[in-house]
Amino acid sequence: MNYALIRKNDIANGPGVRVSLFVSGCRHHCKGCFNPETWNFSYGKPFTDETAEEILNALRYDHISGLSLLGGEPFEPENQEALLRLTTLVRERYPQKTIWCYSGFTFENQLFPGKVGNPEICLSLLKNLDVLVDGTFREELKNPALLFRGSSNQNIIDVRKSLSAGKMILLEGKWERAMGSGDINEF
Repeated sequence: MNYALIRKNDIANGPGVRVSLFVSGCRHHCKGCFNPETWNFSYGKPFTDETAEEILNALRYDHISGLSLLGGEPFEPENQEALLRLTTLVRERYPQKTIWCYSGFTFENQLFPGKVGNPEICLSLLKNLDVLVDGTFREELKNPALLFRGSSNQNIIDVRKSLSAGKMILLEGKWERAMGSGDINEF
């Protein structure tokens, strides 16, 4: 897996201050994508054990709420195994931190049924996530007023509750109240 960028103090891709990893490779090719250079699987640098350690080290600070995975496309089959290893390490070292992931694949129709890549790896990666923002970016549904997503077709999903229920459970309500009150630490 290659990656395009690591942001160690990101406030745009989930609640609080986060470490964000932008992976390379995406077959969705959404019109109006804000990161089209990441469509190429060869773009950026190779993701190594040292890269993972850099991310884990950046997460150690108390003011960091968690990790966000973006792209490119984190759930491309070529990226799943490396991200599973990384998210497993994050869960082990920092169980109090949250892991958000942005994917153009949909939870209900593609990821949960295991239709993307190796079904076991895909499900294991999902189990390591707290929140999934799913669905391709659709330029005609773009809305700059939306929190944590680019277009209104995208869902903000409570992954743990969804996996337990066997169906998609949206996070809406909880995070909207938290953002309105300024209390974003409950994630």
